[in-house]
Amino acid sequence: MIDANQNSWTVNKVLELYEKSFMDLLYQAQSIHRTHFPNGTMQLSTLLNIKDGGCPEDCHYCPQAARYHTGVKAKKLLSVEVVKQQAEAAKAAGATRFCMGAAWRELKDRDVPAISQLIQEVKSLGLESCVTLGMLTDNQAEALKEAGLDYYNHNIDTSPEYYEEIITTRTYDDRLQTLGRVRDAGIKVCSGGIIGLGEKREDRAGMLVTLANLSPQPESVPINNLVPIPGTPLANAAPIDPFEFVRTIAIARIMLPKARVRLSAGRTTMSDELQALCFFAGANSIFYGEKLLITENPEVAKDQDLLKRLGLKTESLQQDTVSCS
Repeated sequence: MIDANQNSWTVNKVLELYEKSFMDLLYQAQSIHRTHFPNGTMQLSTLLNIKDGGCPEDCHYCPQAARYHTGVKAKKLLSVEVVKQQAEAAKAAGATRFCMGAAWRELKDRDVPAISQLIQEVKSLGLESCVTLGMLTDNQAEALKEAGLDYYNHNIDTSPEYYEEIITTRTYDDRLQTLGRVRDAGIKVCSGGIIGLGEKREDRAGMLVTLANLSPQPESVPINNLVPIPGTPLANAAPIDPFEFVRTIAIARIMLPKARVRLSAGRTTMSDELQALCFFAGANSIFYGEKLLITENPEVAKDQDLLKRLGLKTESLQQDTVSCS
């Protein structure tokens, strides 16, 4: 068995994992998962788009990029009242983390007070707070920490080698620098990537190597299955083999043993059986609610039914568990 020693992963080591038999790989991942998450709880998060559209970036998968014709209209930042109502509804539905995303290239100083107020409102409800706002400066990161921010999401998307095939308006190093500023400010890191961008297996391995070799490793790792959006350059991207996707989840669990591995975008096209395999492979967090930014997500009742059928327990605000059986 390959040792999961932090900061020692290479692409070749990861490719060895990809070549293991499917059953052996899932057994290894599940064994590691049970060691670090003996209660087997599922963490529920809700993601709200607090500022739609108009982004100047050219991320080939994103319907919020201003240059693509996807029907998404640029809007202003949501009001505190609207965000608080959404956070209260998320809490009532069982979410323990409330994430807010804005379609920005980077956070502007003029928006820091408003974002800080939103964070404080979320925290006042007893929820964990997370934001994804693009790049930010050291001072901005410190301000968000002071406001009480728990997590900052900034995905690396894919491998360093494939990155320029997907995004040209900011560099891979820009993303890593942002993660460094988040960590230096004392905020927990949420960072993952997208599967199905047309990348090779080596690129999936390279993405996971980058994440696993961060020191310390991210506490939260979202793995997205591409949702092809009409009007974007990846609108006709071929779907990835489901077993390859499950393998990627399992390898993420092996390489990032203490992280919440988040089964993120793309769940609307996954069968219940495929999601169950992902949970067995080590995914122990999902986004909960009808939307992921502007893309569709399974309805709350459907997720509740699936968790109940699987006998999975959910994390509560008091860090204990609530039965879904």
